[in-house]
Amino acid sequence: MERLTAQEEEIMLYIWKLGPCFIRDILNEMQEPRPPYTSVASVVRNLERKKYVSPKKYGTITEFSPLIKEADYKRTFMSNVVRDYFTGSYKEMVTFFVKDRKLSKSDLQDLMNLIENEE
Repeated sequence: MERLTAQEEEIMLYIWKLGPCFIRDILNEMQEPRPPYTSVASVVRNLERKKYVSPKKYGTITEFSPLIKEADYKRTFMSNVVRDYFTGSYKEMVTFFVKDRKLSKSDLQDLMNLIENEE
């Protein structure tokens, strides 16, 4: 799975949210000031080239559907982050966020409850 740029990820988030959609649908979801139609169309074409979306023509307009599930992208992306920045250790990643005060005791307790209930 090829890594997406920040712009491509932003557009993909809209496509995952909307499901099959047209470029106009994506633009309608975006906050003001919206980028030009042609800019969004260019990003969507890159996503098509990278095999993240599939086009379906209806005359002169094209509908785009996601080919990659959002959960699969997140799983791959997070695995790469853990591998590249935390020497492959999820424990190191959690430790980093605890030391950086991004996770509280309450958050950790919630995680422990989740782990205990999964077994």
